[in-house]
Amino acid sequence: MTATDTDSGTRADTAPASAGASSAKTSVLRSGALMAAGSIVSRATGFIRSAVVVAALGTGLLGDSYAVANTVPNIIYMLLIGGALNAVFVPELVRAAKEHADGGSAYTDRLLTACTAALVALTAVAVLAAPTIVSVYTDYDGAQASTTVALARYCLPQILFYGLFTLLGQVLNARGRFGAMMWTPVLNNVVIIGVFGLFLQLSHDASAGLTAAETRLLGLGTTVGIVVQALALVPSLRAARFRWRPRFDWRGSGLGRPLRNAGWLVMLVLTNQIAYWVVTRLSTTTGRHAVEAGLAGGAGYTAYSNAYQLWIVPQGIITVSLVTALMPRMSAAATEGDLGAVRRDISYALRSSAALVVPAAALFAALAPWVMGSVFEYGRTGAADIEVMAGILIAFAPGLIAFSAQYVLSRGFYALSDTRTPFFLNLVIAGLTAGLSAAAYFLLSPRWAVTGMAAASSVAFLAGAAVTAHTLTRRLGPRAGTRTQRRATAVRTHLRLLVACAPAAAAAYATARAAERFGDFAAVGAGTAALALVVVILAGPLRLTEITDMLDSLRRRAGR
Repeated sequence: MTATDTDSGTRADTAPASAGASSAKTSVLRSGALMAAGSIVSRATGFIRSAVVVAALGTGLLGDSYAVANTVPNIIYMLLIGGALNAVFVPELVRAAKEHADGGSAYTDRLLTACTAALVALTAVAVLAAPTIVSVYTDYDGAQASTTVALARYCLPQILFYGLFTLLGQVLNARGRFGAMMWTPVLNNVVIIGVFGLFLQLSHDASAGLTAAETRLLGLGTTVGIVVQALALVPSLRAARFRWRPRFDWRGSGLGRPLRNAGWLVMLVLTNQIAYWVVTRLSTTTGRHAVEAGLAGGAGYTAYSNAYQLWIVPQGIITVSLVTALMPRMSAAATEGDLGAVRRDISYALRSSAALVVPAAALFAALAPWVMGSVFEYGRTGAADIEVMAGILIAFAPGLIAFSAQYVLSRGFYALSDTRTPFFLNLVIAGLTAGLSAAAYFLLSPRWAVTGMAAASSVAFLAGAAVTAHTLTRRLGPRAGTRTQRRATAVRTHLRLLVACAPAAAAAYATARAAERFGDFAAVGAGTAALALVVVILAGPLRLTEITDMLDSLRRRAGR
């Protein structure tokens, strides 16, 4: 064979592989874009929902009661089963589809049946134990405790429907149908907006507390939203030709491995919830102390929760969408033992998500007062409340980058069917969050304690992402490819983005200050435009290929 033959053969082998990689990347981007669009609409309606809730209940003790009652079902669900379903389901279904003669149909039916049975039992116990659950997360007494417990009894059935939504959504994801799970939460938001709109029409003054009828309206209305969200997946399941036939022949069916993996994830979520319990308990107590001290602005759990809800939006829109689209492919590669492919997908997800998440973190840090004002300054929420929430958002901002990276890295372990290692790595995050939050509570005044708890979370996420990245890198082995490909690391991308975003954040702040006389929305819009412009200008000199490629793709679409 001549040298020419060899070169031709190499080119012939490489071209299809390159074309296949390009096609796979396009497919992932298309799926990610579909999910991101749904998430954007969901988050936008979620902000309207939050604004209506805050306008109706404020950020004081009554708002805290509703926030706790509505959050507890999600906490319990995630604590005992939700995290396991999210992380274990897709890799197991992908593996079953490859290994079972029926494409994993019977295995899927058994897994769904077992999980649903556990959800029903968990929901029943939680409803009966509502007073105990509320007392664990708060130190309320008297009328506030009674109101919180009553709301919680109406909200706790959400556990079952959160679980069904996750189960059925993961079945769709494993079958390559990603859109429905991101779009149906919009229906939940619409229902809750309607419920609280009705409440505002019927209730002239909620400052004295809720009547029995108002409690029933808010509690049941909130739960109906989750029911609608779960049932709205049924048409997509039918379109995917999925028919669930409950099966109880679990013995010897291969459910042992996912249950073992789920066990480690339950422990992981447990450690997270212990940390979250510390934050919830300390922030609700801080809120009460702030009221007793006569401080202007709610400096308790509701302020923390509202800032957190806004802070997590970029990760939910960008990172979750991208990783969800990649997860079936990563799981398939791990099943085949192709660790190089897993590593490439993780690196791609880290770099691509950072291209938008890092600027978003800079935007939160620079524009927090105007962002919080544009979303929450309505009804019973005043300038002092906005000032508190803006400070919390600024403290959260640095942690967004690490939180997004941590999410990607942990999914690398899950694709490898390893849930044990992430549990031990997560102890770093949970331990630092709880310890530093307690320090903030004891060392800072009620005005600043909850802000300090948000900063504690940022420090914890940064440490957790660092140790997780180190451990996963050792697990996947050395980088392969050309020298240029090996140099295109996620760390380099993050550092270049931080260099670009420093002057961009300064420009955003100055622009927002100049535009604030036209209102918060104008300040946010002008500041965001300034930040984006500076980042785009610096993308070329700093060789931020993730951003320049994104811009080229937009230009091509505009040309077509």
